[in-house]
Amino acid sequence: MTTETDGKSNETHFIPGQPVEYVNPELTELEQAKPGRTVNLKFGFGPIPSNASNKTIFFFDIDNCLYPRSTRILEMMHDKIHEYFKNNLNLNDEDASKLHTDYYRTYGLALEGLVRNHQVDALDYNSKVDDALDLHAVLRYDKVLRETLLKVKKLGKFDYFWLITNAYKNHALRVISFLGIGDLFEGLTFCDYSKYPIICKPMRQYFDNVFQLTQLDCTDEAVLRKQWYIDDSELNVKAAFDLGVGHVILYIENEQDMANLKKHTDYKKYFAGNGRRIELLNNFSSLPDLVGP
Repeated sequence: MTTETDGKSNETHFIPGQPVEYVNPELTELEQAKPGRTVNLKFGFGPIPSNASNKTIFFFDIDNCLYPRSTRILEMMHDKIHEYFKNNLNLNDEDASKLHTDYYRTYGLALEGLVRNHQVDALDYNSKVDDALDLHAVLRYDKVLRETLLKVKKLGKFDYFWLITNAYKNHALRVISFLGIGDLFEGLTFCDYSKYPIICKPMRQYFDNVFQLTQLDCTDEAVLRKQWYIDDSELNVKAAFDLGVGHVILYIENEQDMANLKKHTDYKKYFAGNGRRIELLNNFSSLPDLVGP
């Protein structure tokens, strides 16, 4: 087993396919005693053993999906990214904001634009953005979230729960530890900032990597049709749907976001068809009802 006990800004190390345990150094002894605060991933960051291929897996996004937008982590992250654009590219506020938005829309991840076009050190970026976020101040042990996920597990429909994120592994481990759900997932696929080019959702290569690490034959339509995936990103769920993932859920909390979604020209194609479609969820605790008995 690989044990991760590094501080939040330090690089974590792992052995492919081996279990990962992460003990969050930011938690007090009392906080650490709660269930799920120590992260235990049976298959670590993958791959799953080849003799466990083509199982039924529920894939979960992390940020703004496993915790509500009201935590304002997105805003905290945007502030850090904005400062990084300004300081490292010598831009004023207006130009930094415009370029950040442009890169996010173009690549799905602002960092991808920075690395691709400005040769930014991605791990330096991570240390000054994601790892610098004061998550301890805004994320609490979430008993309701934990019970919701356990209810879905107890339905008996899934062999594994697997996390997939555009964040680096340090951030992902910190988040699920603070929330108290670190013992409910078998593995994690993250955006590897140490490699170039950076591969992130909604890129086809990212999902292909997920399928490879979880031993799913993505050429077999029947295999993909039994997989489940939830994300708060419209781009990401559409990409998974187009690849053939059978049960795709868009988590969309805000009523205005829902109203805007319904104005999109492809709304009927993806979200309102009579057959297979992307399901909409506005309350995470209703997930067990959506998944069904």
